[in-house]
Amino acid sequence: MAEGDPSYIDYEAFLDPEFSPTSFANTLVTSTNNATDTPLDLSTPLSRVLFDLQEIDTHIHALTTKSALPLLSHTQSQTKAADNILKESGTQIASVTQGYERLQKEVIQKWQAAEEARIAAENSLETVRLARAVARCLTLGRQLESQVSEITGRGATGPALPAGPDGPASPSTGKDGFRALERAAYTILNLREMFSATTQGEEGYGLDRVKVTRTLRGEFVIPAENMVKSRAQQTINRFTLSSNSASANGQSSIPSGYKQARDARARLATAATTLYLLSPAPKGETTAANYKPELLLSTLQGFMHTAIMTSVNSLARALTQLPTMDRALADISARCQDIVALENILRNLRPPPHPLLASAIDEPAEAQAAASNKPNLLQPLLQALDTTSLPSYYWRSLASSLAPRVQETVNRGGVSARTLRSNRDRLRVEIKECVLRASQVSATSLLAEKGRPGSDMVVVGNWEREAAVMVSSVVGPLGR
Repeated sequence: MAEGDPSYIDYEAFLDPEFSPTSFANTLVTSTNNATDTPLDLSTPLSRVLFDLQEIDTHIHALTTKSALPLLSHTQSQTKAADNILKESGTQIASVTQGYERLQKEVIQKWQAAEEARIAAENSLETVRLARAVARCLTLGRQLESQVSEITGRGATGPALPAGPDGPASPSTGKDGFRALERAAYTILNLREMFSATTQGEEGYGLDRVKVTRTLRGEFVIPAENMVKSRAQQTINRFTLSSNSASANGQSSIPSGYKQARDARARLATAATTLYLLSPAPKGETTAANYKPELLLSTLQGFMHTAIMTSVNSLARALTQLPTMDRALADISARCQDIVALENILRNLRPPPHPLLASAIDEPAEAQAAASNKPNLLQPLLQALDTTSLPSYYWRSLASSLAPRVQETVNRGGVSARTLRSNRDRLRVEIKECVLRASQVSATSLLAEKGRPGSDMVVVGNWEREAAVMVSSVVGPLGR
């Protein structure tokens, strides 16, 4: 059937994208039957559909027969074009294959060899770094060994000891061994920093995989660190500028000579600096402004607590045995003078540079301003004790701890209570004189850094309030 020939078949309906066979069949059935007919006659619509199919088949046959030659010619041209494409594709594939083989030979194989060389170089570099870290670790260990020998006074069995800020270290006696405490602390910090390396490329990374460094750390560095901490803590706990623990004759203790006072100051300053450095390392990046030397603070607080409790026990015992009161008050006054000297030493002692803390250059302006307000080691202790003065803290703590003891003695009654009441005025005068006498510290014990040492007494602060508090804690419970 030629194009444009009439046909009763609605091709547009069949070619419509929305054509529905179900709708078409329903329309065909309803057009050839009445809706009320029972049963429906399906032979007529079925014949109509079959006739339409035969008509379409005839139309297709006529078209293919008429256009057979153009179709064959078109098919032949398509086949020929496909053969040409296949031939050209084969040539291109062969060229690509040849290029890949050349690329593999000239690039990939050389890259593989270069990659193996790179891996070997990286492993060699890592080995060299680890070897250098081990060597430095052992060097620091040997240095620490010499410093420990200097501290303990046992002498060094190895090579010459390293020089320090006070000159070459000598393995003589342990008398001057405290001078090596600070140098030992810096050595321990360097070792601690190397042992704590966790990032690849950081110095000391991988030391935990080396047996000799594990042995060095476990069997020497940690015990040496504990020994250095112990020596520094003992130095602070035993700090005193008084000759003997208290004057045996009942008078105020006489400060030691200038040389002994300077030596005691140097020992305390070195011990405080050592404990500042060896305090637990802060987690994360910490600046000197917000760093809290817990080890130093706990030791100084222990020193204050010991002084307070010893004074409380001594004075409470003397209140039950009044003949020993003069000696007890002299001992308490001497302890207060030691605390005054401790406060002055810490006030003039600046925090040492800490290798594990961020430098002041990297700190923000606010942190640097905060650090300028705390330029010494006294301020953290005052903040920890929540006070403005160590002597004031000493007297007030002594008074608060002593008042219940006196009240207990009074409540028990007996000879002790009657004796205390009868000597109430004497106690008031002696306790006040004790507090005020403690404020008269010798220039030598204060280390008179602005002049030559002498035996003149100087007054430190005004302690009238502390004297009143102490008198009230003892005389108050006795009544009038």
